[in-house]
Amino acid sequence: MRTTLGWILVWVACIAGSVHAGFSVYWAVGGQWLLATVGQWAVTLSVEAPLRAGLVIGMVAMGKLLAAVIPVAVAYGRFRRRKFWRAVSWAGGLLLVFYGGLNMILSAAVLGGAIRPADGYDVEAMMGHAWLWDPLFLMWGLALVVSLWCSLKEPLPTT
Repeated sequence: MRTTLGWILVWVACIAGSVHAGFSVYWAVGGQWLLATVGQWAVTLSVEAPLRAGLVIGMVAMGKLLAAVIPVAVAYGRFRRRKFWRAVSWAGGLLLVFYGGLNMILSAAVLGGAIRPADGYDVEAMMGHAWLWDPLFLMWGLALVVSLWCSLKEPLPTT
């Protein structure tokens, strides 16, 4: 049976993922606010190839949105093959924890001077990764994994 904490956390994960997706949609349609915190490459791509940038970032946004919403739909029994979707959610959640946690730590280490890249680094992107995007990935992943953990004893239909 899913606990209250499990229900809350599946929604926290959905919100965190939707925030990520929302910014990606904004950038896909040409928005620039906070784009430099992703990396100068994203700003350059959006200026030099706006259509390509919009398509690529739009596909990323769609992936993020699906990854945010599917676990909620599964939790409410709206998807068939729940075992499959829970396994996908476990894999995605663990990937988000690893990716977000590692990149957050590495970016903070660069900003703190513990790691000194030979060619320098993009300060704005490092700050975005250390303090915004990767912590949000980490929160999304942790909330998702703990919500799944809280529902381990929940009976799963065979369909």
